[in-house]
Amino acid sequence: MKTTTFQTIHIPKLKRRMMQMLVTGRTFAVLTICSMLFFILLGLGTMLHKQVNTSPTTSMKGFAAAVSSHFFLDMIGMEIPHMKSTSEEPILSKQKIGAFLFQMLTNVNPMDPKSMLSHEMPGLGRDDAVPLRIGVGNDTMTGPEDYHDAALPKDEVHPNDLPAPTVDIPKKDVPAIPEKVPVKDTDIGKAGNDPKQAVTGKKVVFIYHSHNRESWNPVLGETVKEPSSAKKNITLVGERLANTLEKLGVGAMHSSTDYMTTMKSYSWNYSYKYSRATVKEAMAQNQELQYFFDIHRDSQKREKTTVKINGKDYAQVFFIIGHGNKNWRQNEAFASKIHDKLEKDYPGISRGVWGKTSANGNGEYNQSLSPNSFLIEIGGVDNTLEESYRTADVLAQLIADTYRNAEKVNAPASGRSGAKAK
Repeated sequence: MKTTTFQTIHIPKLKRRMMQMLVTGRTFAVLTICSMLFFILLGLGTMLHKQVNTSPTTSMKGFAAAVSSHFFLDMIGMEIPHMKSTSEEPILSKQKIGAFLFQMLTNVNPMDPKSMLSHEMPGLGRDDAVPLRIGVGNDTMTGPEDYHDAALPKDEVHPNDLPAPTVDIPKKDVPAIPEKVPVKDTDIGKAGNDPKQAVTGKKVVFIYHSHNRESWNPVLGETVKEPSSAKKNITLVGERLANTLEKLGVGAMHSSTDYMTTMKSYSWNYSYKYSRATVKEAMAQNQELQYFFDIHRDSQKREKTTVKINGKDYAQVFFIIGHGNKNWRQNEAFASKIHDKLEKDYPGISRGVWGKTSANGNGEYNQSLSPNSFLIEIGGVDNTLEESYRTADVLAQLIADTYRNAEKVNAPASGRSGAKAK
């Protein structure tokens, strides 16, 4: 006879076990969520710490560098009515503040979709630059865009190993300006051609071009990605800048050396090595040179490199500082003086002061040779020569003002030292 066994279920005991399991599961879920939040915050903190330590600008200087001066004017204008900006478009718009905060937190520019992938895809972010000072003419915080030939060999040549190209000393006769580009005294900054501002013969400014064949689509009459010409190129703008400085009473030298024809076994990747030899030779020939400007044109399109002021179109400018130079802050301070003057007198022409490392460019740009040296990008591939000339004239006026102010500051000190010597 088969015996049947029955097992009784203790309901209260089972209920207690289920409650214990629920409490344990809830505790585990809470601990899991807390751990996840902890590691997320730890990761964000590590990323922020890394960005602060690797960025050329830290603390409040880095924050202020990415904000237009008109931004601060609008903030002050909230409390002081007469300080309000005259711009029709508000600087403190929701879109601009949102874009600024988003880029500051994520390092992604919402106005530039490429920046979302540049940190993940090798080579895509090679032209990225760090904003040191942002101009009112660059609300989207878009940096300069360089042309780079990936097929070129890696630059491993030391500057001292290169032959020194011949420096072009400007002739006494002013070179003829190309046709269809009007030359008027009223176009030369604000000073015009003042006969009282005669050149003393002292050469203090040296202008050169590491990429001397950079040209423009409107000038060549064609549309290509990187217009280039042996004759109609950026050296014309450098020549204009030098001539205008001379008219304003500041002695200037200009080199239009075409490295592609003068350098044996020419390589575009060695451009700054060639121009470094040019600058060093100029310094050896003339001990009075104080300011050194490497003039380029940017690779961006017209809508990102042009501004209209008083009914006239001007080519916008970038000031490039190389962080491969350990004393780059001195160069930045000098470039910021010109940038600030542009912001005050010609708001919209300057797109700001940008820093570059060797990870996304030459990284030094010969700026270790002098603290009064920087690279200037004037306009882009679609600007006209006339627009570039207008900007060169404005730059000449402000550079002349900067030089004269420096002379006034140094003159009393020289006088006192001379008196002591007696």
